Formats: sequence, C-alpha cells, structure tokens
Amino acid sequence: MSSRRSTWFVAAILLLSMIALGDDKKSSSSTPKMDEVTRMQLIRAMNSEIVYIRRPFPMGYKGLTIKNGTVIPGEQEVQSMVALYGPAVKPGDQARITAIDFKGDNKIIFEINGGPKKKQKWYDRIQIGSGNASATNPNPQTNLNARGSSVTLEFDKYVPLLSPDELKKLLYPVFDFNAVSAVEAYLDTIPPKVKEAIQNKQVLVGMNREMVVYAMGRPPKKYREQNYEEWIYGTPPDPVQFVRFVGDEVVLLEIMKVDGQKTIRTEKEVDLKPAVAQTQPAAPAVQQGNDTGQVTKRPTLKRPGEAAPPVAEGRSGKIPLPGDAQRGPMDPPLSPGSPAGTGSPSPGSPTGIPPL
Repeated sequence: MSSRRSTWFVAAILLLSMIALGDDKKSSSSTPKMDEVTRMQLIRAMNSEIVYIRRPFPMGYKGLTIKNGTVIPGEQEVQSMVALYGPAVKPGDQARITAIDFKGDNKIIFEINGGPKKKQKWYDRIQIGSGNASATNPNPQTNLNARGSSVTLEFDKYVPLLSPDELKKLLYPVFDFNAVSAVEAYLDTIPPKVKEAIQNKQVLVGMNREMVVYAMGRPPKKYREQNYEEWIYGTPPDPVQFVRFVGDEVVLLEIMKVDGQKTIRTEKEVDLKPAVAQTQPAAPAVQQGNDTGQVTKRPTLKRPGEAAPPVAEGRSGKIPLPGDAQRGPMDPPLSPGSPAGTGSPSPGSPTGIPPL
C-alpha cells in the first residue's frame, strides 16, 4: 500500500514539473527577443517622427529614462535640472526624433532635436596648412551648445519583439504621437481645473506664464515694474484684463468693463506646487552660536525699532512709496507743501532740507 502511494506521489511531482516547464516555455515564447530585422523596421518607422512633448526635458547630457512605466528622474529633480541648465523642450512643444540607438540588450535611446550632445561634422576635423603650421576649419557652429535631449526606454532583461504601435504606447509618458496640435498635447499634462480654464479662455490666479499664453495668447501690451509685470488683454468696448505676475505666477487679475465695473481677484485659485516643484530652496534661518541650537529671525538692514516703509493703495493693490522707501529715521522731515510719500524737496532745496 505504501509503495503504491509513493508511486502516485512521484507521478504527481513529475506531472507538476512538466506543467511548470511548459508554462516557462510558453511565457518565453510569448515575448521573444527582438531580432535584427524588426529592429531595422522600427528605426525606419520611427526615425524623423514628429512628436509632442508631455514632460519637460532639461538640457545637458542627462535625459529621461522610462522603466516599467515610470519616468526617472522624478518631477522635482527634473524641475531643479531645468532651472539649473534650462529646458530643452517643454510640455506642448513639438519635437523630432533624430536618432534611435539600441544600447546593450535592454535599452533603446531616442534622441530628439539633435540629441543632448553637439555632434561634430566630418569637415570640422579637416586641418589646413603648409609646413609646420596647420589650422582646423574655422566653423563657429562647432562651439554652440546642443539644444536637444534624449529618453532611454529600459527593459528588465532584453528588448522584446515590439511593433511600432506598441513602442509608441511605452513612450506615451513623455511623447504624444496622436495629438494634432500643441494645445491638445499640453492640455493632457495639466490639472483638470486649469485645463477647463484654458479651454474657456480664462485666467486663474496661480497660473504660470505658459498657461496664460495657452489661454489668452501672447499679450498685445506689457507693463513692467521693478517687482512685477502686467499683461494687458482687450480693448474697449470689450472688457480689459490686467494679469499681474510676480516671478512666473499670476498673483492678481483685474477685469475692467466699459461701464466702470471692476473685478479684482487676488486669492489663489489653483495651486501648482504639487505638480511643479519649487526650483529654489528657501533660505535657511540664521543660527545663533554653534552649541545652543537657537534660531533667530533672518538678518535685516533696518535699525532696531525702525518701522517698515509706508504703503499707499494703488490701482490694483498696495504699492510701496518710492520716496519713503528710501528714508530713514535720521532723514529730515518732508516739507509741508510736498505730497505725502513722494519725497519731493522743498523749493530751492534739492535735498529736502529747508534753506538756511
């Protein structure tokens, strides 16, 4: 009886081993390794293809990598690299695949707009001269920085057999092959609230410059001050919109109608911080001593007890008064006839001090 059980046990083990071996062969045969013929077909099909960009690409030798559907490096690091080296392309931009290279067994590298490295032409290496004196061909284009970038599609073991459509799906996190316009490609990369506002040609407080351009177009008029910039859209009798930027962010939107009705919005309506990382870290607080660990306020140029410069209500917010912003407690008082906050001197005195 025991021998019969042992026979059945051995037979079951052999059967399970054969099933597992068959599954392994089936799985390996379902994803064969890409052969040379398919590789050349992919290069012919996708080289010089026009794509729309879905993620920002920094300039430089380091591009992006896609592995298991994840884009590396992360969005925060990419924003830091873009702030440091500048953007090669931005979301919504049109680019061209200029080179496809298979590296090793598991990587495909796609270069866009010439790639991240400036390539030297054959005639740039020609030397012209006689005797001991020689000089290379003077080509000013050789010293220019490359403006392109690259993306590496990385697989676990090897590059499987893929069709062009399957390869385009794997590249969708960074490339859009199906968009018909730059606006359509850009709208898929932003939050839904911003997308709806752009489609309705509206500006939200908190947008960046690129979003405003997609929503309203390039501004017909601009007005610059030291601390902000205003874009002006519309002419009477249509409503006139004043879009104020501080840095790259909309901080104020003022809409004036021909009947005198005015609407001012300053409260942030969309927050891009989760989607766009801060490019500059905050300044660290000043520490007092090396051992105490106490943290004090940031340094300032004000004297102890000196008040902040006065402000006045402007057309669209509080604006520091230019004259009083430069005055200190030791400066002489303004003359009685001068307007408040202008810092204009009394008659006959260029410094504001009454004449003796």
